[in-house]
Amino acid sequence: MSKYFFLNGQEYSTTYDLTILDIIKYFNYNTSLFVLEYNNLIYNKKTFSCISIKNNDKIEIITIVGGG
Repeated sequence: MSKYFFLNGQEYSTTYDLTILDIIKYFNYNTSLFVLEYNNLIYNKKTFSCISIKNNDKIEIITIVGGG
């Protein structure tokens, strides 16, 4: 059975059991340069491997960009 989730407003589906960490690795995010919001709450990167994606979850990844 497929699970649907939203990442930065875009809908994705999977038949796999994924964690937040799996998604971060798949999309090749640098974990030291972003803030993650999962279902309207901010989470610490230490918990990413413990959070399993469920149907209709909403994930927002805000990337920090430096400049001068």
